[in-house]
Amino acid sequence: MKVGILGSGIVGRVLGTAFIKEGHQVMLGTRDVKKEEVVKWLSQNQEAKAGSFSDTAKFGELLVLAIAGDISADVIKSAGTENFSNKVIIDATNPIDHTRPPVNGVLPYFTSADESLMERLQKILPTAKLVKAFNSVGNAFMYKPDFGGEKPTMFICGNDEEAKKTVTGILDFFGWETEDMGKAEAARPIESLCVLWCIPGIIRGQWTHAFKLLKKQAGKE
Repeated sequence: MKVGILGSGIVGRVLGTAFIKEGHQVMLGTRDVKKEEVVKWLSQNQEAKAGSFSDTAKFGELLVLAIAGDISADVIKSAGTENFSNKVIIDATNPIDHTRPPVNGVLPYFTSADESLMERLQKILPTAKLVKAFNSVGNAFMYKPDFGGEKPTMFICGNDEEAKKTVTGILDFFGWETEDMGKAEAARPIESLCVLWCIPGIIRGQWTHAFKLLKKQAGKE
């Protein structure tokens, strides 16, 4: 599969490398293909490409939004909304408000409890198939997370059932247990998981954790 990663920060580079390891063709979308981090990543992944956001959106059969939430709408528009049409879009963004500092470890968001960033992006891309994923864990654990044999849980949501099946398949290969939380509205609590995940890191310097949904087996007390 051709995978376009929109965003050349650490999350985009980590996910790009992961898709390459799984045998996919990858293009990294960036504002500056000559940026030091991009040049280094390309030297380490010589089968990969880098290009503009527009070129990357055109290239990918599947796209990943690995950009800061506060610039995500602008990046999508610069990439050309028509290049997202009918494609599966993995939305790894979070609506972090970078104009305000955390309060006692709690990051501020620019959305409300009644609207997620993914819902806003879905309105910009009405024909795209957005699936929320990879937003509630640090980049170090996005691919093949090792928690002593326990698979952590990745919470996903989206309006297209087939798109969620596609993303679940990717998560299986990446070493995750997937929990489908339903339609796009579920992105509201899923995005807030980023806030929860970051609190131990901000207040205690603890960044080596992930979420796990425990389920009681039917018929057992």
